[in-house]
Amino acid sequence: MEAFTESVPMSLSIPKGFRVTPEQFEQLANIEQLARLELSKTGELIVMSPTGGEAGEKNFNLYIDLGIWNRQTRLGKAFDSSTVFILPNGARRSPDVSWIRLERWDSLTSQEKRGFPPLVPDFVIELVSPSDLTNQRYEDLQAKMQEYLDNGVQLGWLIEPLAKTVEIYRFGQQVEILNNPQTLSGQDVLPGFILDLREIF
Repeated sequence: MEAFTESVPMSLSIPKGFRVTPEQFEQLANIEQLARLELSKTGELIVMSPTGGEAGEKNFNLYIDLGIWNRQTRLGKAFDSSTVFILPNGARRSPDVSWIRLERWDSLTSQEKRGFPPLVPDFVIELVSPSDLTNQRYEDLQAKMQEYLDNGVQLGWLIEPLAKTVEIYRFGQQVEILNNPQTLSGQDVLPGFILDLREIF
């Protein structure tokens, strides 16, 4: 089956005035069709649960910090977790936060920019949510980070707020694990960018 290269709108007809309880809403929010989706390189459909309040707030702080730096430097384009990228291996992935150098973004056609961009970001962040700590989700995130590197990501951060740890993934290097760091440096990939982790931990 051919994979989609653009989002396909899904219509959901709900009668006016239809009401549900908070418990029913939580059940609806966890229905696969209403969640974010990814596609592995082997064609496996991956369903990601909706973000809870704490994880959403932490993600927003990550967007703000990277966004401010990016507006000041104008070195690239920053993206939120709803952006799907087509990786060189064919997978469709949505990092929690991502960034692409301007010259690489500008190399895309207008149609490629409007659809799922067919390139791997230069920088990604994945934030571990409480639901990711169950079953095999954390190992899946680690494998996802390795997949990013294998496809050309230069720098990636896997941030685990509860344990206050960060796994740093660099292209061509071993994974580095930091315990309770106060800041993270964007190094040569994001020159001058320093993430203050007090809003995350």
